[in-house]
Amino acid sequence: MPAQNPSEPDPDPDRTPGLEQGGSVPPGETPPESASATGAVSHTNRASAGPAKWVWLAVIVVVVVLVAGFFVFLALGMVS
Repeated sequence: MPAQNPSEPDPDPDRTPGLEQGGSVPPGETPPESASATGAVSHTNRASAGPAKWVWLAVIVVVVVLVAGFFVFLALGMVS
């Protein structure tokens, strides 16, 4: 069995079962495993919002308090 070349991760089409002439796969067959784009990633990156999520939360809270205060003052007759 010849050694696989790491720069060519695809299997040899001559020795791969299930492949038709030209390398196509017939209906119902699972294609041979190939290289993955994420195979070389050593760790996963977590999406972090950092302080931006707290700034947006504070802005929303301030707007809600201001709108609620306006309606309270409107109900008490302090705003005409």
